[in-house]
Amino acid sequence: MGRITAIMFVSVMLASCGGETPRHEAEQAGWLVTPPLQAVTVNDSFWTPLIERNRIATIPYVFGKCEETGRIDNFAIAGGLKKGKHTGERYNDSDVFKIIEGACYSLLETPDPALRIYVDSLVTLIAAAQEEDGYLYTTRTIDPVNMAPGAGRERWIDERVSHELYNVGHMYEAAVAHHLATGSDSFLNVALKNAELVSSEFGWGLREVAPGHQEIEIGLIKLYELTGNNRWLELARFFIDVRGKQEDYIRHPAGSRFEVYNDSVYLQMHLPVLEQKEAVGHAVRGAYMYTAMADLSRATGDNSYLEASEEIWKDVTGGKIYITGGIGSKEYGEAFGEPYELPNMTAYTETCASVANVFWNHRLYSATGDAKYLDVLERTLYNGLISGISQDGCRFYYPNPLESDGRFERAGWFDCSCCPVNVARFMPAMKQYIWSETAGGINLNLFIGSTARLATPAGETEVSVETGYPWNGEVKVTVNPSAGDGRFTIGVRIPSWTGGNPIEGDLYRYVTPAKGRIGIRVNGKKTKAPIKEGFAHIEREWRKGDIVEISLPMEPRFIRAEDEVKADSGRVTLGVGPMVYCLEEADNGPVREMTVDTSVKPVFEFEKQLLGGVGTLRFPVTDPSGNVREAKAVPYFSWANRGKGEMTVWIKTNNQ
Repeated sequence: MGRITAIMFVSVMLASCGGETPRHEAEQAGWLVTPPLQAVTVNDSFWTPLIERNRIATIPYVFGKCEETGRIDNFAIAGGLKKGKHTGERYNDSDVFKIIEGACYSLLETPDPALRIYVDSLVTLIAAAQEEDGYLYTTRTIDPVNMAPGAGRERWIDERVSHELYNVGHMYEAAVAHHLATGSDSFLNVALKNAELVSSEFGWGLREVAPGHQEIEIGLIKLYELTGNNRWLELARFFIDVRGKQEDYIRHPAGSRFEVYNDSVYLQMHLPVLEQKEAVGHAVRGAYMYTAMADLSRATGDNSYLEASEEIWKDVTGGKIYITGGIGSKEYGEAFGEPYELPNMTAYTETCASVANVFWNHRLYSATGDAKYLDVLERTLYNGLISGISQDGCRFYYPNPLESDGRFERAGWFDCSCCPVNVARFMPAMKQYIWSETAGGINLNLFIGSTARLATPAGETEVSVETGYPWNGEVKVTVNPSAGDGRFTIGVRIPSWTGGNPIEGDLYRYVTPAKGRIGIRVNGKKTKAPIKEGFAHIEREWRKGDIVEISLPMEPRFIRAEDEVKADSGRVTLGVGPMVYCLEEADNGPVREMTVDTSVKPVFEFEKQLLGGVGTLRFPVTDPSGNVREAKAVPYFSWANRGKGEMTVWIKTNNQ
């Protein structure tokens, strides 16, 4: 489909509310368009309960924790509405912004007058906390002498550790979400006033300094898309371009809490971004930056940022990603490791990194039209991301290990609670990934039960998806062009897991060959559709009530890692479709020393009463005493919901 000059992505924000580039112009230019959130409704046996759980349990719970821990009071105190001292970490403001963003996207799906009133009351507190010139950083405003550790002696002076720009980047995203959900400019005006200040302080010839934690770049581009003001785009470009071109101006004493921040590699400041070829340093910071680089190419038409982001993606998928889609293997620095450094027990794979990995892969897909990015997105979505939240929606993982000796369990909160609020903001907006609009029609990216109103060359078309995915591979799409008959193309993604590799590259491959093949029927007749960039393209004259049926071979298959991944040597794991499975002590007793013969055929069963309803796999294993018995595997995302116990994703085997 060509490079970004031929296909561009208009974000959900721009598509929702209009901007400098109207929607029809995007289509005429052949850009890839993400439909607005309001155009898609999820009706899915797997995802609807998770989204609803987020709405009724996680969002209220997280708001309650923000109140309980002083995160919300910090704004009231900074605004002079309450007396007191700043509580918590220097980056806690961002948690409030993120949960507001999630609440606003939830309001788009399900109106809730009480939630709207509460969110607006928080916006009032945030506006009160903003200083006259637009500055907003509660710990400095409350007491500039006794601030949270790492805040810095003056504004911006310790930007590599202070998180001032990181915080407001999340504020910009939340303000855009609030505007879309409510139509109000109250929060947006706070964000724009702050952006005016940042723009007057940072730039070539001003403060030539990059944020220590990337995020403002994404927020600024969203402000640009909403307002059409090129100033925010250019400021985002500056923050990306200045990396690797500045003095290492902060030196904390050896052995201090912030010694790690001396490392420019950790902060992705070791080289200008266009010269970076490898994923290094803090994984969340990096993935946010790689996302912003793709955003910048999309917005400016300069392919160089996209190409650099793609090169780094190749490095990740070549040796730095877990089978669960998790990234960032090292606990120290929450960082990417060396190629093939993928330990299981100590895997860090932060939940925030999985959220960022979905963002990044969606941007790359949207810029190129290549489904290989959706394969990684889907794998991360069904495994490494939703594993970060418990079945009741109120307990969380920060790291997501792939093996446990029985000590791991989710926590109700953390001093650094970026992960709970990140999941809470992600869930109500995840439906944006299901469909995309192309110059010639529409693409079905993910197999999720839903209805959508999409723009096609034949006019607005309603499509509905019915499926039992990921527990079975039967997908039914009903097509209803509103203007009558019309010719356009429906692209159906052909997942990589239907072939020889779970994702692009050779890092992981199936031991068990695929027996079934993907099948596509239109109105009951088999259809051969040309496949390009991972999509089967069905071009025809569509009529009201036409039905596309897709059969995906959801077979349990053993997977092995490349020999260079020493942690997985002599081991295999099991996958069904995008889903990774694990053995838990709750079902099997101690599991870490069990051995499996990969010639056996696991038996799939859907257990409605287990863990809210999950598919399980049963197969024979040999225990350390040499006894053969049946084991049961459950989806990785569902582990640790039945108390502490051993768990392993990678099972020992003697016959790889």
